[in-house]
Amino acid sequence: MQRELMEKPPLLLASGSSARRSILAAAGLDFTWRAAPVDEALYKTRARAIGQDADAVALALAEAKAAAVGGIPGVSRTSLIIGADQMLSCEGRWFDKPADIEGARNQLRDLRGRTHRLHSSVTLWHDGEVIWRHVAHAFMTMRTFSDAFLEGYLEQEADACLSCVGGYRVEGPGIQLFEAVTGDQSAILGLPMLPLLGALRRYGVIGV
Repeated sequence: MQRELMEKPPLLLASGSSARRSILAAAGLDFTWRAAPVDEALYKTRARAIGQDADAVALALAEAKAAAVGGIPGVSRTSLIIGADQMLSCEGRWFDKPADIEGARNQLRDLRGRTHRLHSSVTLWHDGEVIWRHVAHAFMTMRTFSDAFLEGYLEQEADACLSCVGGYRVEGPGIQLFEAVTGDQSAILGLPMLPLLGALRRYGVIGV
């Protein structure tokens, strides 16, 4: 059963991601943001140990981020907090944000010529609990690019490619790595907007 919100709450994005902020701003939403103090690497290590799949981990991390921001002193319990996360899986393996350029090089070589899946989760947290959750998928097929192209890409992107799972930004030069993409663009960028907007309408945050 849908929980009723007593009044229109302020929106708060639990993420330091500039891409997610840009998506929300482009949609015309009024929001603030706070980076979430969550140790993602530790959480993923524990999740692997107990056999959680990528969808479950993406949702759990989105919820953990929202809860962490909700617990920051000074954050109002009346805030409607948006938590989000994105996982990348390919043939049973999870890929994280690369730690350095060599890590990005290795990840992109591993993904070259293959189709991987993005698991993009989003949750809404209000007054100490999750009231809505969703996970969307996108399928990304990388072309068989040359080593020379890869080196040129890494030189062009430099540290920018370290901020994304898989080592690429499809909103930038990373789009040249692909031959086919299936899925919603906002989900590919890490925030499934159409489901989120639908939830915000149902809760009376934005107009119907």
